Amino acid sequence: MKITPIFDPQQMGRVMRIAAFMSGSGTNVMRLLERERELEQEPGGSPFKIIFIFSDRSDGVSAGEKIALDTGIPYFSYDIRKFYSLKGLKRTSLTPEGMSARKKFDSIAFRLIRAFDIDIIALAGYMSYLTLNRCVNVHPGDLSIFTPDGKRKYVGDHAVADAIANGETSLHASTIWTDAGVDTGPLLMVSNAIKVELPFPLPDLLKDRKAFKKVVDVHQKRLKEIGDWNIFPLTVEMIARGRFSLDKNNSVYVDGHPAPKGYRLEK
Repeated sequence: MKITPIFDPQQMGRVMRIAAFMSGSGTNVMRLLERERELEQEPGGSPFKIIFIFSDRSDGVSAGEKIALDTGIPYFSYDIRKFYSLKGLKRTSLTPEGMSARKKFDSIAFRLIRAFDIDIIALAGYMSYLTLNRCVNVHPGDLSIFTPDGKRKYVGDHAVADAIANGETSLHASTIWTDAGVDTGPLLMVSNAIKVELPFPLPDLLKDRKAFKKVVDVHQKRLKEIGDWNIFPLTVEMIARGRFSLDKNNSVYVDGHPAPKGYRLEK
């Protein structure tokens, strides 16, 4: 079956151009920039370059402006909350009316993508549903785990809490090539594991909502540091080097070989 690189550096004849989309602290953007700088010191330089940063927050919450100022990268913000508020809609609405509004909101970013000749969008903590294509995202859950009915088990904003509540003894982060669903795109990479450590037995922990939330927050932070911050830059780098490919069914290949459960750091 024919496979096509997500990005083909030989065909393009240049480095991969990235737009980094973010909403909050921007730690994944910073790790991606750090990796770009590290690679610039190696022979051949970095195979990718962050061209601009886009944030869906203009209320001072997003750290994008500071990151851009510190690095000299162009920065754009378009506040999605204000956009929906002025239309009298809920930001989370996926109704036909809500999706029409979302496409209108995304049309601004789409113009930037075209104007800057962007190859891929790196969703570095971007918390809004996106209707644009060619995006790579990092998720705090092992997306190679499925339910009996064939759906991914740990998706959405509460993936860490769900995994701990279900008795998982370890946690992984994943990167995906996004599609129209929520955490449903082709699985690219799965991180090393972090061990789940509970202060007392799970049944008792689940009865104490405050204690459970604290445990989830601690594990979420650890997973970001050990998982997200490692696999997100590595995934982007591998895409830029032409190592990730897809076939017509969106099955993933790494270096020309099938990778049905993604590229795994653990052997």
